[in-house]
Amino acid sequence: MRLHSPWHPHLPPGDTPPAERLADALAGDILGEKLDAGDRLPAHRDLAWRLGIGVGSVTRAYAMLERRGLVRSVRGRGMFVASRPGGSGQAIDLSANMPPPMFGNRALARTLGRLAHTVDPALFNVYPPIAGHIEHRRIMGHWLAELGVDMPPDRLLLTSGAQQALGVAAGVCSRVRTVAITEELAYPGMLSLLRQAGLSPHGLPMDRHGLLPGPLERMLHAHGTGQCVLYVTPTMHNPTTATMDHARRHDIVRICRAHDALIIEDDVYDCARDDRLPPLVILAPDRTFYVNSLSKTLSPGLRIGTLAPPARFMAAAADALLNSSLMIAPLSYAMMAQWMLDGTATAVRRALRGEAGRRRELALRILGPDLTPPAYDAFHAWMPMSMEQAADFVPAAAREDVTVTPLLPFMAAPGICTQGGIRLCLGPVALPDLTEALRRLRHVLDGMDNSVT
Repeated sequence: MRLHSPWHPHLPPGDTPPAERLADALAGDILGEKLDAGDRLPAHRDLAWRLGIGVGSVTRAYAMLERRGLVRSVRGRGMFVASRPGGSGQAIDLSANMPPPMFGNRALARTLGRLAHTVDPALFNVYPPIAGHIEHRRIMGHWLAELGVDMPPDRLLLTSGAQQALGVAAGVCSRVRTVAITEELAYPGMLSLLRQAGLSPHGLPMDRHGLLPGPLERMLHAHGTGQCVLYVTPTMHNPTTATMDHARRHDIVRICRAHDALIIEDDVYDCARDDRLPPLVILAPDRTFYVNSLSKTLSPGLRIGTLAPPARFMAAAADALLNSSLMIAPLSYAMMAQWMLDGTATAVRRALRGEAGRRRELALRILGPDLTPPAYDAFHAWMPMSMEQAADFVPAAAREDVTVTPLLPFMAAPGICTQGGIRLCLGPVALPDLTEALRRLRHVLDGMDNSVT
């Protein structure tokens, strides 16, 4: 005889699909410890009847929860609340900045099954055009337009992830500029690419709205007109989560235009259109190399990025892309097109925003004032602290079996930095493991507070 489920079904109101609301309700009760590990969940048909929704909605909700690691399916018995890691002592890695997996075995099997009947064999039998097939560029252009970046397909270069797009932009800029400027803390991969291109980065101070205009203007003036390129992440800056407001974006563009500085805009964390926060490429298309990708907003394994250089640099960028000798796998092209055309990509992007919000609230609930509240949806968070505390925090977290990223790789100029902190990546682990990791970090922070007093 099957065990009776202790869960009292309820469906929150809202405009989102029933599956998402059901998953949210169950996730809240599991994480709120209203259900215990091993508790049985209601059968699909019974739950659908009690809530007045379709059986398919229940199936999709349970699949979402299983991907988050909150429930487990036992063949022939049903669905159960997954066991929590508790004090198991297992290591938990919060250093990899990526979204949680959203594609299960069934979803991937469906996609591959469709591709087997629809994909053009020519896609696999010839080298793709350097910039990418025009149809795929058109699909990517539509994706970007939904974010507020209306770019014709012939202005887009498709790349093997954002890293390649950033490398191409840095290489092109190094031919016409001699100085690179960044935020004082910046994406380590780009800092390395700038150095490889012969542009040693100069880091400038920030506040909660990102790069400060005053130091930027002084730096550009000191180096002279037409000498500099600025690398900047206006939305959900990595690592600090700072997001430029409308006024700050206009100030940065005005200053760069006055000193004829080029801009490399890293927009990989932008996941929704917000006309109050226009990308810099909309404000200054004549001088902005715009970079985006699908890794942070759809799937890290897809490895498709895009670069939109200023029109006058299009030929140079295509040439640099050719010389980089990295091409997108044809299967990735085909899967991108399938997901974007059948609506899967839009649904996943919406689901990831919801998941980012849930994980952000969880982190704020456990870490409280020690965490800077992120202003946008993404899967990293920032704990500000002194440089000395940040250096001590990494090994202290490791003793609790939690891996976090040291501050040093983010520093544009090691030893010259006005702010310290620790980036936490909230996406790569299941929710129960994330909950446990945050509790362990809470213990580390409490110990540091006590040592100070």
